Amino acid sequence: MRRKIPSTQSLMCFESAARHASYTHAAQELFLTQSAVSRQIQHLEELLELKLFSRTRHGVELTAAGQQYYESIKPLLMSLEQATLEVIHHKGQGGTLKLGVVPTFATRWLLPKLHRFQQCYPEITVHLETNTRPFLFHENIFDAAIYAGTPEQVAQWPGISSHFLMYEDVVAVCSPELIKMHLKMNVAENTPHLILSTEQLLQLPLLQQTTRPMIWKDWFELHQVNHPHPLRGQRHELFSMLAVAAKHGMGMALIPQMLIETELSKGELVRISDQMLERRRAYHLIHAQNEHSTLITKFVNWMKEELQQEPAQTVSEAP
Repeated sequence: MRRKIPSTQSLMCFESAARHASYTHAAQELFLTQSAVSRQIQHLEELLELKLFSRTRHGVELTAAGQQYYESIKPLLMSLEQATLEVIHHKGQGGTLKLGVVPTFATRWLLPKLHRFQQCYPEITVHLETNTRPFLFHENIFDAAIYAGTPEQVAQWPGISSHFLMYEDVVAVCSPELIKMHLKMNVAENTPHLILSTEQLLQLPLLQQTTRPMIWKDWFELHQVNHPHPLRGQRHELFSMLAVAAKHGMGMALIPQMLIETELSKGELVRISDQMLERRRAYHLIHAQNEHSTLITKFVNWMKEELQQEPAQTVSEAP
């Protein structure tokens, strides 16, 4: 059966004319004559049996059908160009892995180690894109993603394959200055851990995370602390933002310990309780179920090797 696939030339002329709202500018960009661009778009309209442009005083504008078609074919042309460039660059060896990842984990855990992956697999280029929301693979933005969520969330996610990486343990921290200001206590220099009583904890302001609004409520309930206002306090989206706010004495925060090892080692933040939220969420590397990529397999195996070499700690970022 003959497929209704337009020529690449027609699609490029259409995309350029749509982007510039001008056949003239499209012709200049593509090094064609204006009449050649017009003929290509006419062939495309005949194939589709639709008008893609209407004339205006200043050039052309997309019809409703043209706008819909433009939005559909634009990412496909970009993907085609990218695939061509990758083959040219990698000579058929290796490739590019587009990885979605939550921001704080990317900057504080993954990026400092990524050079070791590049040393093992120099033929693979990793592109990182950050997101704090669940990743969608049908949009073809990512090949895979590192996602932190509950077992129920991962199990109920349709159409994905999941590779378990690690659990998270979340600890309560604040700055020595906050303790001094509210509790009139001096904290010795470079103290990483200081246990406060329930009464002392209730005197400190809270920092909240936008994407996990019930985290303090869960923490207090789990440890049988009756806090009168567990949902009160400044709200920030990322763990990295919470760490900065906590470091500057704006409140106490709940953050995975591995993400704040630097602040703890410098005494900028102090653990203020032995209690933690343990294994509520876990990191998984996920990808579309029908995706069978050697690049993903190599990255998963490398991550698991990295985790085996680390102390038994866990990390996470809100999904």
